[in-house]
Amino acid sequence: MKKTAGILLAAVTLFAIGACAGRKTEAGNIRVVLDWTPNTNHTGIYAALEKGWFAEAGLTVEIMQPPEDGALVLLGSGNAEFAVDFQESLGPAIARNRDALPVTAVAAIISHNTSGIMALKESGIERPRDLAGKRFASWETPLVTEVIRNIVEGDGGDFNAVRMIPNFATDAFSALETDVDAIWIYYAWDGVAAEVRNLDIAYLDLGTINEDLDFYTPVLVTNSAWAAANKDTAKKFLAALSRGYAFASENPAEAAEILLKHAPELDRTLVHRSQEYLADRYQGDAPRWGEIDPARWGRFYRWMFERGLLEKDIGEGGFTNEYLP
Repeated sequence: MKKTAGILLAAVTLFAIGACAGRKTEAGNIRVVLDWTPNTNHTGIYAALEKGWFAEAGLTVEIMQPPEDGALVLLGSGNAEFAVDFQESLGPAIARNRDALPVTAVAAIISHNTSGIMALKESGIERPRDLAGKRFASWETPLVTEVIRNIVEGDGGDFNAVRMIPNFATDAFSALETDVDAIWIYYAWDGVAAEVRNLDIAYLDLGTINEDLDFYTPVLVTNSAWAAANKDTAKKFLAALSRGYAFASENPAEAAEILLKHAPELDRTLVHRSQEYLADRYQGDAPRWGEIDPARWGRFYRWMFERGLLEKDIGEGGFTNEYLP
């Protein structure tokens, strides 16, 4: 759900960047960059827009498609006020130079990590150590390598026996049927899609396997400089957005229809099933939608630092709950 979107997305991206480059918004005008094409991670945004809660707060919200390499650069350069991104990609950006890229996470869109490793049941992969000798679809990033090393070795397996196959397929099922035995997915989309297809799969839940890997993904990120100068506007936006996600949690069927109205190309059955899956997971066990637990946030960043994935130990840095209602 967060890899290259192909030629169409690239074309949309170029248009979006060209249209907004150097453009400053007036007070109350908010640009939100998605991390990927519209899906159920974003339903709360569309619900708040459709229900008029942004307008009620005096806000005009524009939802934008992301650049091919992610939204953080666009956000940090002042060409958007908010973006959907991931704790795992936000950390390196902050560790390198926070002043050069002034971005801060302000809400957890989903309260716990719902990503993991999916394989067809016939592959024989039932636990992490079973990945040894199998072909794993790697995005060829240091993070992916270390996560797979951690869960395989933590289960007593031989990481060196895992065949890390470069694979950037946007269709997990085509990849599993042809090139690989296991692939990293977000269960709310590809896992639910497997259910819809009645496929017999094995699923290794990362946050359950290792609590250090129960990181926040995705998160809502803001331009820190903009938010500091526009605190009231930022709070109004988060208040309306929290209503959107509360609505999606309480009314998954209607929320699914709202998403489909804005993205009619999506599979209706998948959207409805995915919306049901996420309904009680947006807020989860958090005291309120969006709240980030400092201990869990910092635990993952320390895990990254200890494995050389961050240039410095940023601990609990990189997020704030101050804009949440």
